[in-house]
Amino acid sequence: MMRAVPRKQQLFPNRLTLGIDEAGRGPSIGPMVMAAVALDSKAAAALTRKGLRDSKTYGAGEDAHAIRCDLAAEVRARAVFVATIEVEHTEIDERVCRGELNVLEREKATLLIEQAPKVDKIIADGKRMFAALGAKYPHFISCDRAEEEHASVAAASVVAKALRDTRFHAIKQRYEDDCGPITGGGYANAATRKWVRAYVEKYGRLPDEARRSWPFPFVFDLIGDQRPPKVQTELFGLLETASD
Repeated sequence: MMRAVPRKQQLFPNRLTLGIDEAGRGPSIGPMVMAAVALDSKAAAALTRKGLRDSKTYGAGEDAHAIRCDLAAEVRARAVFVATIEVEHTEIDERVCRGELNVLEREKATLLIEQAPKVDKIIADGKRMFAALGAKYPHFISCDRAEEEHASVAAASVVAKALRDTRFHAIKQRYEDDCGPITGGGYANAATRKWVRAYVEKYGRLPDEARRSWPFPFVFDLIGDQRPPKVQTELFGLLETASD
């Protein structure tokens, strides 16, 4: 008499993890992009086999951008959830002047989490920056270099970086006829400094997409320090007293 063979039990549960990361926090030109990606265990393994890793490891330039765009398309095809938020340079300036850049990132991360489906775990890149969200979401953890260890965070980093680079490419197209080829991605490097200085020499002001709250010392001799005055938080109490 033949006996039925029981189905092999799944050794590892197919858990759903939401990863959060950003691209463009540091550049002096253009937006920052935050992304959230929810991957189940099977999708995470499949994307890892296709070469998914921290977006920075692919390098810079057009070839690296093409790789990230291809991987971002793979992520969108396999992920349970993908969402992005583009934070414009004007909003960054406003919050930097109030000393709230980290607060801004936590707020945007919260918006992404609230949009996402129910997951088993939420992981954000940036231990100290996002630690406070652990009090709101019990299954939330934050850690440094999370994109190196968690596929969902690596996926978020790739999606965010691909979109950020696409946005910067559009900025380049606005200016290259006037200023010649633009490289450097808007980061604080020699290529970006060369472009910005050429623009300031021609127009006597910073490019529209420049973050005014960032220092541009290499054009101080042409236009001075363009950073806006910071909000004086010690005056808030005085204002409240005066209005009573």
